[in-house]
Formats: sequence, structure tokens, C-alpha cells
Amino acid sequence: MEKYMRRAIELANGGIGFVNPNPLVGAVIVKNGKIIGEGYHERYGSLHAERNAIKNASEDVTGADMFVTLEPCCHYGKNPPCTDAIIEHGIKRVFVGSSDPNPLVAGKGVEILRSHGIEVIENLLRGECDKLNDIFFHYITTRTPYVMLKSAITADGKIAAHTGDSKWVTNEKSRGHGHLLRKRAAAIMVGINTVTADDPMLDCRAENPSDPTRIICDSKLKIPLDSKIIKTAREIPTYIACAVDDPERESAIISAGAKIIKAPGDDGRVDLKRLMRILGEMKIDSVLVEGGGRIHASLLKSGLANKLYLYIAPKIIGADGKPSVAEMGIKKMSDAVILRNPRISRFDDDILIEYDIGGAECSRE
Repeated sequence: MEKYMRRAIELANGGIGFVNPNPLVGAVIVKNGKIIGEGYHERYGSLHAERNAIKNASEDVTGADMFVTLEPCCHYGKNPPCTDAIIEHGIKRVFVGSSDPNPLVAGKGVEILRSHGIEVIENLLRGECDKLNDIFFHYITTRTPYVMLKSAITADGKIAAHTGDSKWVTNEKSRGHGHLLRKRAAAIMVGINTVTADDPMLDCRAENPSDPTRIICDSKLKIPLDSKIIKTAREIPTYIACAVDDPERESAIISAGAKIIKAPGDDGRVDLKRLMRILGEMKIDSVLVEGGGRIHASLLKSGLANKLYLYIAPKIIGADGKPSVAEMGIKKMSDAVILRNPRISRFDDDILIEYDIGGAECSRE
């Protein structure tokens, strides 16, 4: 049974970069010990995994088993309920990986299937299925984006030399993996200092790319109008988050194709909590933050960060290098931000450590 759910998980990953703010879902239909149908949620607004699997079936699915990574939906959205399709086509058993925390579903999908005589087996490979949708689970329950911090550091924790030079800290394989993170996220965010220092594009160069929406935290609207971000604002959705009223600068930025988000805080800087609420209302379910030490420190101090991707290169540049996290004012080790559930990968001589950030509740195992 597990091999079919693992195949459904593999299929679900095909939707990365294209289904936000919907979940990643894969489905497999098995009859007489043979896979007869497969499908996944391919794009936001398109057919759900269950309906795609039924549509793609090579024979009648009556009496078959379905393996689906997330509880089938039972409400009308951009598509009719998947529970209706399962019932109408005579599926006999449904194996479910994750429960759906969406209040419109949340156990109701399973209940409806059982009320129509369909056997439902829950929590098959739940841990692996849950990992598919950290972003969706967070967004659907909080209506704010899942915030991922990405940092490429030397072995002594620096992101750049004291001159600001950072090309390149990590190797090509690590940077390639970083573009997969950009593909998964709905938005990428940096601070204005990163823009002025590096003049980045912040696009996605992964296979079958999907460019994230670009968000620049620029409290005083200092972004250069000749920066790559502004020059390409008509090609990639771009928002400048600020804390000031400057009609002249705003007009120039808007004329170039970017949009303005005003989220002023009491300190004259962008209020990150307010910004995240606004982004959530815009249906941006996830933000990958590739900024410098200051923006990472602000997000950690405010409790907004959910995940850390830490790429470590086998290099040392010394104490005068720029740190990955700026000052946070922590006086006691007991007040440190806690990182949990480390997962380690290797890209040649580089190491990636993935951490969940915060309390034990961040684990869905």
C-alpha cells in the first residue's frame, strides 16, 4: 500500500510553483493490483488530483482503490467537490495521507465518503504527506504567509566579506537548489540594502521555472529606478513595501510597473507583521526571504519566520565578514530563537541544514 502513496507523493510534487495558494496533491487509482490512473493538481484553478486521476484512468475505476495525499475536498470552489467524483465513479476504498485543516473540509470529506459506503483508511504515510504541504497548512489556518529564511554562509557564519562581496559563498549545486526554493515560494523578499548592494533579479532559474512575486522592503522608497528589479517590474510582479508617503517617488515606481504596499510601523520602518497580513489577504501563501542580516533578525525577533534553509560553504573569512543575522539584543542563551527538526543534505562540499523555527508545535509528525 505504501508504494502507491509514495507514487502519489511523487506526482504531487509536479505542482510545485503552480498551485499556490492551493495544496500539493497527488492521486493514484489501483485495481486488481495494477495502477490504472494517476493525476495531480497541476495548476491553480485546474482539476484537482482525484479528478485528474479518474480522467486519466485506462479502464473503468468502479471497485478500485484510490490513494490520495490529502483528504478529498467536499465543497465548491473553482472546482466541484472531489468527494462527488469519487462517489459517482464507484471507487471502493480511499487511502488518505494528510487530513485537510481547511475549515471547509476538516474531516467532512472523509465523513461524506464513509456515509456513502466507501471505506476510508486515514494517515497512510502521514508524515511524508504532511511535509508536502507545510505552506498550505500554515496559510489555511493563519491566513498569513509561511515565511522561509534562506541564508548562504561560510563555515564561520558570514554571508559576505567586509567589502560586501558575496559572489559566490556557495557552489553551483547549492545555488541551483536555492532556485528550487524560489520556484516553490509564492513570493521572494529582500531588503533594500540587498538591492543596492547586489542589484539582483530575484527570478527563478530552475527547470520549468515559475518566478515568485518580488517584494522589496524599502521603508523610505530608496530603490534605484535603474535597478534590475524596477527595470523588469512589468515582466515579474513586483511590490515595494514602504513606510512613507512620497508621491513623486511612488509615481515613478508605479510608472515603471511596480506596485506600492504601505505598511508603516511606529519606528518609521516597514511593520513586518502588518506586511504579512496584507500579503495573506493578497493570497500570497509563502515568502522566501533572501535578504541580509537585518531583515532576517527582524523576522526572527517578531516571531514571523517558520523555516530556515542554511547553506554552509567550506570557507572562512573572519570576524570582519558580514553576519547572516544582525543584532537581536538577546542577553541570555535561554532567550535564543529555537531551531528544531534538523534535516541535512549535501551538495558536493556544501551542506544544507533545514530547520523548523519556533516551538514544538511546528512539527506535524
